[in-house]
Amino acid sequence: MIASASMMLVLAGTAVAPAYAESVRSKQWHLDVMQAEKMWETSTGAGITVAVLDTGVDASNGDLRGQVLEGLNLEPDSPGGEQEDYDGHGTGMAALIAGTGKSAGGDGAFGLAPGAKILPVRMPDSTGAANRDASDKEFSEAAPKAIRYAVDHGAQIINISLGRRNNSQSVTEAVKYALEKGVLIFAAVGNTGDAQNSVEYPAGTPGVVGVGAVDEELKKTDESQWGPQVDLAAPGDELVYACTEETGLCRGHGTSGATALASASAALIWSKYPDWTNNQVLRVLLNTAGGAINGEKRTDAIGYGIVRPRIALKDPGDPGPADEYPLPDLAAAASPTPSAEPSAAANGSEKSDESEKPAAASPASDDGGNAGLWIGLGVGVAVLVGAGVVFGVVRSRRRGKAATAPAP
Repeated sequence: MIASASMMLVLAGTAVAPAYAESVRSKQWHLDVMQAEKMWETSTGAGITVAVLDTGVDASNGDLRGQVLEGLNLEPDSPGGEQEDYDGHGTGMAALIAGTGKSAGGDGAFGLAPGAKILPVRMPDSTGAANRDASDKEFSEAAPKAIRYAVDHGAQIINISLGRRNNSQSVTEAVKYALEKGVLIFAAVGNTGDAQNSVEYPAGTPGVVGVGAVDEELKKTDESQWGPQVDLAAPGDELVYACTEETGLCRGHGTSGATALASASAALIWSKYPDWTNNQVLRVLLNTAGGAINGEKRTDAIGYGIVRPRIALKDPGDPGPADEYPLPDLAAAASPTPSAEPSAAANGSEKSDESEKPAAASPASDDGGNAGLWIGLGVGVAVLVGAGVVFGVVRSRRRGKAATAPAP
């Protein structure tokens, strides 16, 4: 998730020595540790539509051709429609979900659920907002429309790799509408875990699955925010994915990409078990997640664990009640005095300096190797030239506080 109050990107470039022998796919370590090819023998996400509420999705991208449906443009002042991207962030999120790897003669970047379809909803560009309040107001007006549109136009999953500081009743009601209509919503928790760590919305909205980021060693990334709003974690470091840069490829990290991978994980499961409800898909995703090494059922660093869709596809267990939402935040929201403070920290202690330190998750015995799972998009982005050749590091400030808060 990227964001700053003004939504302005701060970029700087760096070159890395070429590595011509390496394919793009060989650089997508998150797909290796998740054993994507093995999962694709069972499910590719076919039959599932994932709405991407973001900066638009470039439908002409070589790895997204044929994957992007007609959607909704809520940014009328920016040239183009929802199948064009005014920032590049939305295209990256869509590619992490449903990239086909067909570009560059088949040496492109894959998404985790390459059989899924993308429903783009282009959110307003808040870079022109006068201040944070104006940006928040713009988001509060656009987000409910975007969520309801996605629900009413066939999306089973909604991916929101955006965030802002304040919640609104209209967003809360739209989330409730989505859940009642059988839809799942995943949102990035934000990238200021090593700074102010303020709760962001809609990740903190009851009924939304808040997603944090972990690195290749299964540890919470420093930037990934922590607290009771974190429900799951996914890869969020050094991700390689298709993008709108001239080379067509980027590398980045943050909770935005982690959210896209969580959404894609749900798509894989739902595709194999199409008769399940949103509640059952989420319950299995939670039950099969890789938990904390300290044995805690839930921590503020990685929530209920790191998504492991391969385990869910292989041995999902009992999906449970069809009509019962598996996370406690909906019921807690009805409480007259819900706690706003983070609960157990990454190491199981109360909120302290330790709570911002990385937390590891226990790997599944059959995930192979060191099970170095999971990264995500967000604070840093790098352009790849050719087949994963030259990386130009593109860094930007998080858009965590703004209305539309993408990730690189």
